Amino acid sequence: MFKKIFSGVQPTGNLHLGNYLGAIKNFVELQNDKGNECIFCVVDLHAITVKQDPKELKKNIRETTATFIACGIDPTQSIIFNQSMVPAHSEAAWILSCVSRIGWLNRMTQFKEKAGKDKEKASIGLYSYPVLMAADILLYDATHVPVGDDQKQHLELCRDIAQKFNNDFNVKDFLKVPEPMIQKKFSRIMSLKDGIKKMSKSDPSDLSRVNLTDNKEEILNKIKKAKTDPLPLPEELKNLTERPEAENLLGIYSSLKSQDLENSINEFSGKNFSEFKKRLSEALIDKIEPISKEIKKLLGDEKYLDSILLDGSNKADKIASKKIKEMKELVGF
Repeated sequence: MFKKIFSGVQPTGNLHLGNYLGAIKNFVELQNDKGNECIFCVVDLHAITVKQDPKELKKNIRETTATFIACGIDPTQSIIFNQSMVPAHSEAAWILSCVSRIGWLNRMTQFKEKAGKDKEKASIGLYSYPVLMAADILLYDATHVPVGDDQKQHLELCRDIAQKFNNDFNVKDFLKVPEPMIQKKFSRIMSLKDGIKKMSKSDPSDLSRVNLTDNKEEILNKIKKAKTDPLPLPEELKNLTERPEAENLLGIYSSLKSQDLENSINEFSGKNFSEFKKRLSEALIDKIEPISKEIKKLLGDEKYLDSILLDGSNKADKIASKKIKEMKELVGF
């Protein structure tokens, strides 16, 4: 079955193992399935929902592009572009904002988490960004969108917006209602210092994450210092209860090896963490070190990265500008 897949990554810099295993590794697998047409967006409009340093943002857009390519996304097979270069995204977001309802946005839990206690000081962009996300997807008639737990609610909103637009303007199936793609054989990647906190670039400790630009020595050091507990590795899945650090490290290993958690537990049952950490480090170095070297090499050629984004944006614009023209006609513009 043919799938048209759209997904985006924010150019916040310093992409890490959680970004790779949670999204980018899956993007590469989807691209390599010949039945798929893939569009991957560096969502720089989303990035400015919180204050950014303009120079850092430009650098991070290139770094995210370099990371896509280094991980195996092929710009001759897939479209890679940055959102701000395709005006239709902003135009469609406004039209869809006028279809969306405040009650829908008020239910979005991610805004509540990101805005914190003083939501009156949050930007309107942070509040309404799920509508822009819907525009990103709907402009390309995407049939499927890879999503993690934190984006499921936003995709549901996207589906609601598409259906309401179609109903309001009496155009059945004009905006395609996308299906979620939930990654199989994937464990949520948590901090190396605290197994109940998500791995994050905003964590002040660099030892809490494996960055995709880390070298062999840095990876070895981080896994060596990763938090564990005094017990040996479990013999059964149920024995991981209330052992978040053990579960996280076994989950990372399982995701790298594309195997079930139960298989990893059987592989290391009863062994101590020092032996397991050695094998985990080997698996990480095998996967991350080539990516790290390629990212650094690509970042040395800014003209090449800019040409990839320009070419991809031109391809994306051809698709999106046709859709936004039809949307405007339906609205009455």
